[in-house]
Amino acid sequence: MNKKKIIIIALLIVVLLVVITLFVLNSLSTNSTKVDTTISLVENQEVLEQNFKSEGYTLDNPNIIVNPYEISPLTALIIFETEEEVAPVVTIVGKDENTTFTHEFSSDTVHYLPIYGLYADYANEIIVECGNLKKTFTIQTEALPDDFILPTSVTADKSQLGNDLYFFTASSSGYTSAYDVNGDVRWYLTINALWEINRLDNGHLLLSTERLVNTPYYMSGLYEMDLLGKIYKEISLEGGYHHDYFEMPNGNLLVASDDFYNEYGTVEDYVVEVDMTTGDIVKSWDLKDVLNMEDGKSENWVEYDWFHNNSVWYDEATNSITLSGRHQDAVINIDYDTGELNWIIGDPTNWSEEYEQYFFTPVGDDFEWQWSQHAAMITPEGYVFILDNGNNKSKIKEEYVPAEESYTRGVMYKIDTDAMTIEQIWEYGKERGSEFYSPYISDVDYIDAGHYIVHSGGIVYVDGKNSNQPAGISGADRLVSDTVELIDDEVVFEIILPTNNYRVEKMSLYSENEEFKLGAATRIGSTGVTDVREESIGFMLGTKDIEDFGRDFSITREIDRIVVSGRYKQGEDVNILLYQNMKIKSYHVSVSKKPYTAMCVDIFTEDETENGIVVNKYINAEGLSGKYSIYLEVDGIIYDTGEYVEF
Repeated sequence: MNKKKIIIIALLIVVLLVVITLFVLNSLSTNSTKVDTTISLVENQEVLEQNFKSEGYTLDNPNIIVNPYEISPLTALIIFETEEEVAPVVTIVGKDENTTFTHEFSSDTVHYLPIYGLYADYANEIIVECGNLKKTFTIQTEALPDDFILPTSVTADKSQLGNDLYFFTASSSGYTSAYDVNGDVRWYLTINALWEINRLDNGHLLLSTERLVNTPYYMSGLYEMDLLGKIYKEISLEGGYHHDYFEMPNGNLLVASDDFYNEYGTVEDYVVEVDMTTGDIVKSWDLKDVLNMEDGKSENWVEYDWFHNNSVWYDEATNSITLSGRHQDAVINIDYDTGELNWIIGDPTNWSEEYEQYFFTPVGDDFEWQWSQHAAMITPEGYVFILDNGNNKSKIKEEYVPAEESYTRGVMYKIDTDAMTIEQIWEYGKERGSEFYSPYISDVDYIDAGHYIVHSGGIVYVDGKNSNQPAGISGADRLVSDTVELIDDEVVFEIILPTNNYRVEKMSLYSENEEFKLGAATRIGSTGVTDVREESIGFMLGTKDIEDFGRDFSITREIDRIVVSGRYKQGEDVNILLYQNMKIKSYHVSVSKKPYTAMCVDIFTEDETENGIVVNKYINAEGLSGKYSIYLEVDGIIYDTGEYVEF
């Protein structure tokens, strides 16, 4: 065969390959549609703010917008202009002195006045004073949602109380909300914000996003927002956020996070420090480098959730971080700079000899260790303040105290790190017995010396008896959240709700440092590159149509990722495939109800075994570029979704 024929044959082969490739690529895009995009909260507020006009509006005829950001129904925005600079004073008229709020705003000629603390389903009276001018407005609000949870009991010594509100984050059901001293709802969000809720030094709230990065409760990060629901900053974290955060003196944020791709497959044993300007992780602590995972096991211990960190606290006086490991019944303190262990509070039973030096020796009367604790903090006096859930009250199974004989308490310890002694100096809750027993979640707050809140937020009943298990796995038929405020050991406030709540914070409605500003939210940080199970080269041939899958399946595009939701059966090998130019990225889907928590046992019901469960897979945009066709693979069978996404 001569050289000319060889060249011709080679060219024909190349042309044939190009034609086949173009045919395959074209067949993939035929009848395919772009994945629908959901508008994020940070995008939506930019659209909404286009209606926040001040021009042409005066105090006599202001622009009043109720629920301006559409997620905080008991708020409003009053907008107007004045010819001269004035500092408006707003009064939200309550039902008595303890439920009326007054706030003075900054002096200006253009006024955007956030109105907080409205009553639901009520003609709220709002008084606005600008110099010598005074106007009264009526703002009508809608009723609370049908599933809103109201107190069953409120006790208040108003002579000892001001008009601060009690902010709750829900656990089992309910809304992120705030109640006044009468038990009336004065604020709530319609988005599902979990875990801690508190104020930053700038007066804004910091609370979780409503977006998961991993089941069952690992959120994508945090929102810095005001009570209107206006988001100023979204902080995304590769390891997500759970349970707790702490604003440090330098303005950075300590966050309880995860390293989902660590070699041990563990969770809730990782803490990061986030730069609040850039979102960068500037420091991290892996608790597997601090403790032995096999030590101090409680009843709730499992290999992948061996520590279960549920609080973070930085103490500037000792430059240390205090953490709460529920599944080891241990509150630990580590050096901020080195990460080395300083001390451990808890029963030393089942701990290795190498850790003996880190435990304290009890002194004084009526001493008890804490069990399955939450919300560990260091008070201004240097005491350790803890919510002692009280589970079992022993690490020895034969000595477990049953739930109906247990109790939850707030407890304060005085420690001597030189002598390594510990003394119990205060407690509340033991005297309440099992009616105050919360086997999970809950909180304590330090307001001032002798002024504390003890929140037993996870009281669970099954068939009229106390349960030792969280609501999610106990088959609970009655839930209770009991929050008590004490001044010098006297109860000055108590609110009981028929639900379970994670945490409570007592805060003022307005903050002196807070300033409302229009403009786009800043998005910082990253949710990272989603782990790829396998990458390969090939064509997507012999696929089935997604209708042949025969079960629920959907794809949604969010601002920084896609969410692929499907119904799968236990034991199925499920992968999401992204196809681009003969390159296939395979992302594994774990078919599990609760793959990353010891709070629930992964047992499928008869219906779930037969019909499967709905599982979401989150695939981040980071690391991806261009157009990808999307396929579903189940036990080796590949289904063409008919949809594509562009990053």
